[in-house]
Amino acid sequence: MASKLVIVESPAKAKTINKYLGSDFEVMASYGHVRDLVAKEGAVDTAHDFEMHYAVVERNAKHVDAIAKATRKADAVYLATDPDREGEAISWHLHELLRERNVLDDKPVHRVVFYEITKSAIQEAIEHPRGLSSDLVNAQQARRALDYLVGFNLSPLLWRKITSGLSAGRVQSPALRMIVEREQEIEAFVPQEYWSVEADLTRENQPFVGRLQQLEGAKVEQFTITNGDTAESATRRILTAAGASADTPLGEPLSEQGQGELSVTRVEKKQRRRNPSAPFITSTLQQEASRKLRFSAQQTMRIAQQLYEGVDVGNGTVGLITYMRTDSVNLSQESIQGLRAVIAERFGNEKLPDQPHQYRTRAKNAQEAHEGIRPTDPSRRPEQIKSYLSEDQFRLYDLVWKRTVACQMIHATIDTVSVDLAAGEVALFRASGSTVRDPGFMAVYQEGQDDSTADANDKLLPPLAEGDRVPLLALRPEQHFTEPPPRYSEASLVRALEEYGIGRPSTYAAIISTLQARNYAELDNRRFKPTDTGRVVTKFLTEHFDRYVDYEFTARLEDRLDSVAAGERDWVPLLREFWEPFHERVEEKQQVSRADVMKARELGTDPKSGRPVAARLGRYGPFAQIGTRDDEEKPKFASLRPGQSIETITLDEALALFTLPRDLGTTPDGLPLSVNIGRFGPYVRFGDQFASLKKDDDPYSIDRETALQRVEEKKENIAKRTIQTFDDGALTVMKGRFGPYITDGRKRARVPKDREAESLTRDECQSLIDEAPEPKGRGGSKRKTTSGSSASGKGGRKRSSGS
Repeated sequence: MASKLVIVESPAKAKTINKYLGSDFEVMASYGHVRDLVAKEGAVDTAHDFEMHYAVVERNAKHVDAIAKATRKADAVYLATDPDREGEAISWHLHELLRERNVLDDKPVHRVVFYEITKSAIQEAIEHPRGLSSDLVNAQQARRALDYLVGFNLSPLLWRKITSGLSAGRVQSPALRMIVEREQEIEAFVPQEYWSVEADLTRENQPFVGRLQQLEGAKVEQFTITNGDTAESATRRILTAAGASADTPLGEPLSEQGQGELSVTRVEKKQRRRNPSAPFITSTLQQEASRKLRFSAQQTMRIAQQLYEGVDVGNGTVGLITYMRTDSVNLSQESIQGLRAVIAERFGNEKLPDQPHQYRTRAKNAQEAHEGIRPTDPSRRPEQIKSYLSEDQFRLYDLVWKRTVACQMIHATIDTVSVDLAAGEVALFRASGSTVRDPGFMAVYQEGQDDSTADANDKLLPPLAEGDRVPLLALRPEQHFTEPPPRYSEASLVRALEEYGIGRPSTYAAIISTLQARNYAELDNRRFKPTDTGRVVTKFLTEHFDRYVDYEFTARLEDRLDSVAAGERDWVPLLREFWEPFHERVEEKQQVSRADVMKARELGTDPKSGRPVAARLGRYGPFAQIGTRDDEEKPKFASLRPGQSIETITLDEALALFTLPRDLGTTPDGLPLSVNIGRFGPYVRFGDQFASLKKDDDPYSIDRETALQRVEEKKENIAKRTIQTFDDGALTVMKGRFGPYITDGRKRARVPKDREAESLTRDECQSLIDEAPEPKGRGGSKRKTTSGSSASGKGGRKRSSGS
């Protein structure tokens, strides 16, 4: 009978570890967190040294009960949760729960950590246990307390001042601020015109391009040539200086008779090295998986967890990569030797550096006991185990394997050539090219691009020497405009958070998913765009809680929390330093009026009514408004369309929102035909019946023919579902999603299970309808709509019938 109990977090991990330990071990899973703060005010008692009140996580209560029962029978307990602060805290919570239930007695309790799920690593950890780290536990408790204090105090303020369901977070809010500020930069950006001039050249039938570097002895900068007239004048002077025909249309190839020449004045050949990148850490893995594999940060971490916990690769389940939450680029000497053996065998000894590469961790307070993310066995090549992995598992393992192998290979050697070519005394052009003399590590992996196209950008120049005369085929002035900074992608947002020191490796995926889940930001072409809700939340926080969304303040707080983990600082004074001024600010800002926070953006005047038009964020989303509450006539409201923003919508775009419902005439049988947007999206109305528009149908521009097509489709669908009708369709028996039913157009009644729908009589149907309950709208009562309006999509806002 098992006498030693090992507790891990996940059942997959438990299954893998169980086979490596003897019969006297039992391995159980906690299924993640076992305790969390009680979900009510006072869970962190600020008046009594931030005492924290915990409760068992309800979904895992049965697993805690099973662990307690097994502990009672065991001789020793091994807490083997993940090797980070969070894992340490889970082990501590387990220990506290077991102690409170009096099942530990005097049994030894050990803490063990597995940086990789392999037989040797597991046995080594079991043989060399340690105690729980109070420093790591306190650091995690401090983080949890801070997150609670910020969320539990700021979120209700956001509900009252903006709308319900919002939240603010210690790290989430500065991340949102980054996205919003980048969008504001883009909107404020004013493009600047500039021109470049390139020469199409050839030598020994090999074409190449030179770029203008000097004009009349002065260096050509980005804004040296800023308009077409200047570009044309410069081009004509260069053509003349090169002995070419100056009247050739700009950009057009020169005729053989009109071709000029450029003279080679300098040829510079250099050799440069490109060194391999360090092994992956959490943030770089997320960035590269986003760029190369198009994985989200959350997807990357989920798949990495699977590879870490173990996959059956034909000879049993084994962990394929080391622990994936790490900020260290260290590699063990054993793993380095394994990598060098693989490199020598597969690529040859000439691809091995004389000494192994050593990488230095840049992150402050990095946990150096961890390693970078690497294969547990580098001899396990991706292609050998591909058939045992899902496609996504294979792609991520392949990425990790290549990056790790490449980091211990020799540098790449690249030959570069730079050539200067003169057009008399007027202009100097430069042509550059490069070739890979020895790809070194690039034969396996290159950061930031698809390895199959790694050398696609290499350019070759023909052989050239000083004094050579090179035919000029064409001179091309090209207009350009500066571009705004790009929106953040997942990869660039993770990199920015890391550079600012905001958050830590284990939090990036959660930050990103929370911003999307709260509708603060959305992905547009894989780039983050803030929603109007996100903008208003950021505006409120930056105006009233500026310190707490300040990047430097957030980073300094992260450093202080790291110092708690390192045993350099006490966590209670740290919390007190944060809480007292924060609480004072929260109390002060209770007096801010919602009207000030939700101030509308004025767009102009409605030409029909002369009333003001504004855009604002309401409790149910962004909308446009004609008129004010002080007017004799009630204001009209219209929800903004997807993709529209209160910050950028124009007066004309806002007025167009009030053109619904649109009258499209009548159907062939004389019923009124119109389109509108309702609670469940855009629709076409024919008489007193409705048909939904398709995804690509625009209610603001759909024509009568398309609308009639949707009506016919609806009629055909009804006909297919109709079993029988009575009284010219006033009473109908229909096929439904959950079985046949009867309807009179207002009420519905289910067909009794003991009756065939086809055999029901009119009187039976009428009796069942009479007994059916009255229909109810949302909230348990009939939904009321005002004359000339219909309910719109978000939260039931009324859409005006038009101005």
